[in-house]
Amino acid sequence: MATQSVERQTLLQGFVPPVHRPRRLRGSAVMRELVAETRLDVASMIYPLFVVEGRGVKNDIGSMPGVYQWSLDQLAGEVREVESAGIPAVLLFGIPSHKDEWGTEAYRRDGIVQRAIATVKEHAPKLMVVADVCLCEYTSHGHCGVVEGGRVLNDPTLELLARTAVSQVEAGADMVAPSDMMDARVRAIRQALDEAGFNETPIMAYSAKYASAFYGPFREAAESAPQFGDRRAYQMDPTNVREALKEVELDIQEGADMVMVKPALAYLDVIARVRDAVKLPVAAYNVSGEYSMVKAAARLGWLEEKRAALEILTAIKRAGADIIITYFAKDVARWLDE
Repeated sequence: MATQSVERQTLLQGFVPPVHRPRRLRGSAVMRELVAETRLDVASMIYPLFVVEGRGVKNDIGSMPGVYQWSLDQLAGEVREVESAGIPAVLLFGIPSHKDEWGTEAYRRDGIVQRAIATVKEHAPKLMVVADVCLCEYTSHGHCGVVEGGRVLNDPTLELLARTAVSQVEAGADMVAPSDMMDARVRAIRQALDEAGFNETPIMAYSAKYASAFYGPFREAAESAPQFGDRRAYQMDPTNVREALKEVELDIQEGADMVMVKPALAYLDVIARVRDAVKLPVAAYNVSGEYSMVKAAARLGWLEEKRAALEILTAIKRAGADIIITYFAKDVARWLDE
């Protein structure tokens, strides 16, 4: 021991103690929590839900462990659980029993999402209900708009999206979220809502929605895979960020109350650029593929699920997202209470 002490003294000869010791603020869990720059909580999260026709349905989604398709009678219990977990809002996606070229089930007064909105309002009245506005789950071809000659037509799609948004708000939706990426759809929806007397209803626009490889599990859950081609002609090119800022600016000019970046994890730089550019709330969608990667790696023992998920969500928040749409929301509620 004496020899070690002498060696230590020799090593420290001429050593000048550091003036700044950042490790002082990392020495305990209490200290780390006290000085944390980014806070993660469920109060800023939205939980997506998939609803289907039928009774007694709770369908496993193979690529998304812990996520299900719910029939309306089963949805009632699920939304009560979501509400009790302190999650403030849900985002609804509907899978109809019948699809056609025009996606008519999307804007039926008694469509699956319209009835799901009423179910949520009845059984979990404190939850904010956000309705996804798109046609891909409702069209026989799986694209997000009207198709003619193998092309998705922009302008004829706008009327159908506007009709969908109005029908959802008439059913009780608190906010609508157009995800189709058609040009000028925010303006069309804002005008239609205002004309229908819903000028107080906000729009959360999927403003920078990229043509991403991370949507695969969602397409299984929503049964919305395109039957031909892909969506690169209307969703954004992953190489572009200036274009994202342009899309965000246009949506704001057209009346968006919130803007969104989707996906989140591979687009943290886009979230940060959008946050710096706008004064509106910024949402980010922690999409299905991001969720499924963590779940799969955790099942194989390659990652610790809780730590990995919380780290990813914290990164999304740190990048500048005010709101995170995530399938991890219920898990986070449980983890933060542990």
